[in-house]
Amino acid sequence: MNALPAYDPEQFSACAAAIADAAREFAAMGWTPATSSNFSMRMDDGDYVAITVSGRDKGRLGSDDIMVVDLHDHPVATERRPSAETALHTQIYRRFPDTRAVLHTHSRTQSVASRLFGREGRVRLQGWELQKAISGHTTHESTLDIPVFPNTQHMPELTARIDAWLDTGRPLHAYLIDGHGLYTWGRSMDEARRHLEALEFLLGCELDLRRLSS
Repeated sequence: MNALPAYDPEQFSACAAAIADAAREFAAMGWTPATSSNFSMRMDDGDYVAITVSGRDKGRLGSDDIMVVDLHDHPVATERRPSAETALHTQIYRRFPDTRAVLHTHSRTQSVASRLFGREGRVRLQGWELQKAISGHTTHESTLDIPVFPNTQHMPELTARIDAWLDTGRPLHAYLIDGHGLYTWGRSMDEARRHLEALEFLLGCELDLRRLSS
């Protein structure tokens, strides 16, 4: 079996710059506390992913804080350690070949929503105009389910739950992990950022409704 070719350093630099730019914005919003969160982009050849190195301040990322892995989570040409949740990124790239960026944040809104809706196993979004910010949703009359998966440090268990959801044929645009945060993605970094911003707003609206109706 032939080895994969070395990745293009110019592609890596472009992806690293886009990741760092997004990460600084999210850190300024308070969505990446205490070095949490992780971000990635599929490189142009499709076989490699640029992803944040574990434990780095997401508001101060440089090129040394981003590394390359293959689609099976193996570091490429580096001794650095990727995020423990790298498998969640590569799973999305394998399942959705047109995905170019995956974003994971730990905002207060996302974390609280994940606990509140964890018992129900999903957040059902209906009737919100901003649902149209999610690709494939063209009307507020649609239903957008965001599953909430139980938290675990054992990544194969979590990826198996995500695969089980997908294998039923149900759409998946994002998911929450109970007590943890949100994962979402897109066919470009811009689309992934739009999804993240829209879902942060929609989850906040759902929390406000629960609070005001209690």
